[in-house]
Amino acid sequence: MALRSRILGCGSYLPENIVTNEELAKTVDTSDEWIVARTGIKQRHIANEGELTSDLARKAALKAIEHAGIDVQDIDLIIMGTTTPDNTFPSTATKIQAQLGLTHGFAMDVQAVCSGFMFALATADNFLKAGQGKTALVIGAETFSRLLDWEDRTTCVLFGDGAGAVILRAEESDGESAGILSTHLHSDGQHQDILMVDGGPSSTQSTGHVRMAGKEVFRHAVVNLAEVVKEALEDNNLTAEDIDWIVPHQANKRILDGTAKKLKVSTDKVIVTVDQHANTSAASIPLALDAAVRDGRIKRGDLLILEAMGGGLTWGSALIRW
Repeated sequence: MALRSRILGCGSYLPENIVTNEELAKTVDTSDEWIVARTGIKQRHIANEGELTSDLARKAALKAIEHAGIDVQDIDLIIMGTTTPDNTFPSTATKIQAQLGLTHGFAMDVQAVCSGFMFALATADNFLKAGQGKTALVIGAETFSRLLDWEDRTTCVLFGDGAGAVILRAEESDGESAGILSTHLHSDGQHQDILMVDGGPSSTQSTGHVRMAGKEVFRHAVVNLAEVVKEALEDNNLTAEDIDWIVPHQANKRILDGTAKKLKVSTDKVIVTVDQHANTSAASIPLALDAAVRDGRIKRGDLLILEAMGGGLTWGSALIRW
């Protein structure tokens, strides 16, 4: 029997500080109507001064561990998707490892921007299926507000901070049991300039700010996300009608609606949190997943498709039986 990674539990954390569109409009040339019409975003959570990505990640991880009902010492590996690490090095995942009191196994960060959680999930899944661990903690966490130019209304209104996490465990599968059925990752560096940060240790010795060609990103997102969902379905001999829930990266409500339309899936099957969270980059999928699990929409046995696209460009999907 083959090994399959099953999600035992999930957890999330959002900073207490909420910034509404009306509050943003006091400092930048925008309005609630303008933001909602173009993005669907109504508010976002912003980390307080001194509140680090590792702080958000640790709190989400502890909730996932509690939800999964495991002992912390059961964790063999930690894979964390983030674009906003506490430090250039060491990896923020190793900080979480230390904070959880773990001295065995390994921990590392994965950098794929808004696709970060998908890349981290696929990495952990493959390590577990290869037998190089039994239990994994996978995190997506960001303090993306630290990368924003708060005078650029085209980007600063889009993003927020947060963290989400899942616990994976390798279990023998007969092909019908719950778990990750497949993961699908892609990247195309030819389009890196349409979504990027204009700084870094090697180039400017500074953090830099997010720069985005919005129309180009939108066009690539709808096409790539629909294609990577179809890829997952075809590889598993399934159709869009088999999907119970789409748990997408929460970038923009219009992208979510456009992708659903292209797949001919009802928007009622799409988990939407972008209105409350904004775009939390690598944290957005696990945040949305946790919200839908906690409120009872996602139930055991449901078929989920997770999908994301981010700077790079990077994009990916995962088909999961909950």
